[in-house]
Amino acid sequence: MSKTVSIFVDVQNIYYTTREVYGAHFDYNAFWAKVGHGRSIARAYAYAIDRGDEKQRQFQNILRAIGFTVKLKPYIQRSDGSTKGDWDVGIALDMLEQAGSSDVMVLASGDGDFDILVNRVRHRYKTPVEVYGVPALTAKTLMNEASCFIPVDEKLLIKKCR
Repeated sequence: MSKTVSIFVDVQNIYYTTREVYGAHFDYNAFWAKVGHGRSIARAYAYAIDRGDEKQRQFQNILRAIGFTVKLKPYIQRSDGSTKGDWDVGIALDMLEQAGSSDVMVLASGDGDFDILVNRVRHRYKTPVEVYGVPALTAKTLMNEASCFIPVDEKLLIKKCR
């Protein structure tokens, strides 16, 4: 029987880190194929900020077509010009709720705030956590807490046409 895997993608983190380091977009189809190779994907969540534009809605529909459950939070612009919109608490709650119900957990993010969460899932629930992130922009503490760190590199990027 194949192992089950649950996937949790911090869409904003993955978008900005791949864009900054590689000037390219993350390939969600290649990621799905890699994570699911020889395993059964039990559940997959993509956490995104909803700005309400059409291009973003199309992207969210692509994620749904791949197999992700897309969770949206509204984009908030404060009166001082600063913005708010992250899913750290939501991702943490969902991972803790799912811990122990899958053989492997996969987190796609470089955010060091998740290091404590990854440690908790690994030790309390005895569930391995694979972390995918852009090496140059992934917190070392997160890499260290992961059961295994898989670098996001050209194999997980959408190739640019020249």
